[in-house]
Amino acid sequence: MGTAMSQDYAIGERTAFMGIDDKARSALRDLRPVIQAEIGKALDSFYGKVRATPETRKFFSDDRHMDAASARQKTHWSVIAEGQFSEDYVRAVRAIGQTHARIGLEPRWYIGGYAVVGDHLVRAVIDSMWPKGFLAKAGSERAGEAAAALMKAIFLDMDFAISIYLETLDNERQRLEAERKTAQARQEHVVTLLAEALDRLAAGDLLARLDGDVCSEFQKLKDDFNHAVSLLDQAMCGVGGATDGIRSSTDEISVAADDLSRRTEQQAASLEETAAALDQITATVRRSAEGAKQAQDVVAGAKTDAERSGAVVNQAVSAMGEIETSSREIGNIIGVIDEIAFQTNLLALNAGVEAARAGEAGRGFAVVAQEVRALAQRSADAAKEIKALINTSTRQVEAGVALVGQTGDALRGIVAKVAEIDELIAQISVSAQEQSSGLHEVNTAVNQMDQVTQQNAAMVEQTTAATHSLKTQTSELVRQVESFQTSGGRRLAAQPSPPPAEMTPPARSPRPQSRPGGAPVSRGATAVALKEEWEEF
Repeated sequence: MGTAMSQDYAIGERTAFMGIDDKARSALRDLRPVIQAEIGKALDSFYGKVRATPETRKFFSDDRHMDAASARQKTHWSVIAEGQFSEDYVRAVRAIGQTHARIGLEPRWYIGGYAVVGDHLVRAVIDSMWPKGFLAKAGSERAGEAAAALMKAIFLDMDFAISIYLETLDNERQRLEAERKTAQARQEHVVTLLAEALDRLAAGDLLARLDGDVCSEFQKLKDDFNHAVSLLDQAMCGVGGATDGIRSSTDEISVAADDLSRRTEQQAASLEETAAALDQITATVRRSAEGAKQAQDVVAGAKTDAERSGAVVNQAVSAMGEIETSSREIGNIIGVIDEIAFQTNLLALNAGVEAARAGEAGRGFAVVAQEVRALAQRSADAAKEIKALINTSTRQVEAGVALVGQTGDALRGIVAKVAEIDELIAQISVSAQEQSSGLHEVNTAVNQMDQVTQQNAAMVEQTTAATHSLKTQTSELVRQVESFQTSGGRRLAAQPSPPPAEMTPPARSPRPQSRPGGAPVSRGATAVALKEEWEEF
């Protein structure tokens, strides 16, 4: 490898062309002490400029990195000072050039570095080997040869470094070009496969896959494409199955919406009639409440009159009692008169006896006694008649008192009943007022319900129209889905969707219809699974 390396770089030709012969090599080896003594200072000067220049400072991470580079430079200059320029030298120069090419260090910077280091070393060589005086011609020639040998070695090293730098860049360019062509060929192969698969996809074939072999860098693209198309196939299969359910559901919703529209219209009409009837009932209850109020007033008046009649009856009962008392007192007086008549009759009898005893002298007195006796008899008879009349009157008065008492009791019962009726009428009046207020509130609520129902009827009509539009769009979705060829192994022909349900007149007694069966139970689970697959995709 070393021979090939030296031949590749034609080191013999370069050294011969530059005049680096044995004499120059010997002069260069004589400079080893000077180079070893001054190379550190020269490199310090060079790396001082590197630190101060941002364009070169960025190639070093820190000072330790720069110190390591300086140490390698010292080693390399030690090899140069040997003057051998062997394969090891070429290998070292190659490593330096490749490193510069890899990190992107442009030649102008290390050419400048050669200038800084070379200036310092040349000055040091001249200072150390230049003769002291102008008579030693041989000494000056020796110093010139040494300086020339150093400059040739510097330019040789620079030549190798730049050549290797350019060669490395060219090799890298060729490598990148080859890689680019290889990558382009691979990419064109993948693009061809992808175009074929996309053409099949564009034709609705969801069974299209990237089946050809691809390189590792496009393997993920192949897997992702196949996985995406597989997910799309599964999704479209699920959508195809779901569209049947959607179509069935939209048909059911359409029929239900039409039925709901009819029922809502009928309900609105019934509610409107109910509101009108309730208005009439409210007016009737209001009139009943007013009549109950008037009846309450009339009963209250009757109660007052009955109470006054009760008071009059009580007064009549009291008057009858007084008449009964007076009758008893008159009876007592008649008894006294009867006793007076009896005593008068007795006195008249005694007077007649005494007149009889008196004879003719007592005859007139006997007549008087006779008249007094007759008067007493008549008084007794009259007293008996009066007593009989008084007894009859007393019995009648007692009967009247009893009747008046019964009348009083009846009137008191009537007053109590009227009071109860008055209380009931008052309660009826209050209830009628409350019913009137309640019916007014119910009437207001029913009127509001009527308005809301009318609004709902309008919304139901809009919903029905939207449902028919949804049904049409669902039919279009079914037609679009059926145009894909999926893993089911068939391409469904677009089926004509059933015509929208016609509006039928509302039935008199609508009954709720049972929902037709046949809807897939796991439709929600299928939708969730498809959603997750699409999110993953």
